[in-house]
Amino acid sequence: MKTDCSCVSNRLGRMAPVYRRILPVAIGLACGLFGAVAVRADTPLLCVLVPHFKDEYWLSVAYGLEQRAADSGLALRFFEAGGYDALDQQIGQLSACAELQADVILIGTVSSEAPGLLAAVARAASERPVIGLVNELHSPALTARVGVDWEDMGFALGGRLAARFPASGPAQRAIFLTGPASAGWVGPLEKGLRRGLSGSAITITGVYGDDTGTSEQLRLLETAWAQHPDTTLVIGSAPAIEAAMAFFRAQEPRPLLAATYFSHSVARGLAGRQILAAPFDDPIAQGRLAIDAAVAAMAGGKGVRKLSTVITVQDEGIDPAAVTLSPADYFPSLD
Repeated sequence: MKTDCSCVSNRLGRMAPVYRRILPVAIGLACGLFGAVAVRADTPLLCVLVPHFKDEYWLSVAYGLEQRAADSGLALRFFEAGGYDALDQQIGQLSACAELQADVILIGTVSSEAPGLLAAVARAASERPVIGLVNELHSPALTARVGVDWEDMGFALGGRLAARFPASGPAQRAIFLTGPASAGWVGPLEKGLRRGLSGSAITITGVYGDDTGTSEQLRLLETAWAQHPDTTLVIGSAPAIEAAMAFFRAQEPRPLLAATYFSHSVARGLAGRQILAAPFDDPIAQGRLAIDAAVAAMAGGKGVRKLSTVITVQDEGIDPAAVTLSPADYFPSLD
């Protein structure tokens, strides 16, 4: 089953800069203004809002959503805000979902507590279930939340790195590249990471945050490296570590790398021993759980308000079969 409208992956975002500048506008037109392929009037419709598909992580979430929606006989409508700075765009997309009379809204938010977004969520939730997807959203209006605790993600990675670099070993100077402070997962992730690193030989000498596209994270890396040229360990978001693998390719000695979550690029880096470790929270399974939560909500079930997957930490030399991500050429389908 195909969704009735969807958006474009970060693979297209790697095309010419001029295309990247018009991409969020094009997505808004395709998904928010133009009519989509008609679905049966009695087919339940779910709206899915995500920050962006510049980060491959969200492709695996979308794949899980589409797979489970197909099994459940549901129609999906994808909206991509365009980035973590696109607050107004996501608020407008919530209104668009209400106008579409969506049966359920699944929202991966660009902010955890922006007043305008919280108000928009409350308005939408007064007429249909709204389910938080992956990113933390501090709203009592949510019917359910699907996603891991990002503090646990950080702690899992920090603990693995602490075991690799105990306090008795050589000092390690780390820079930390992450998302914008307004994103709900960023603060908890750093808190958990620092807790996990406690008592290790690792000291975080600088923290840098921006939108989690590869180009934005590359700029963070360039800035951080210029300010901390003695860095021996780079800990960062999946796009940051993807950028770091290319940035340091010709450099010797090069800093070690660790990712705070998984993507296709991170999986390849682990398999090729370019990355030390990364926590895996099974984004495909989270997409499937979100559909299950939506089905339960439409049936009037109260159920468990928080659904989560198990976090595992994957190390360098990983067998690619050990984790499941969306197919390499996948992005949400466009009819």
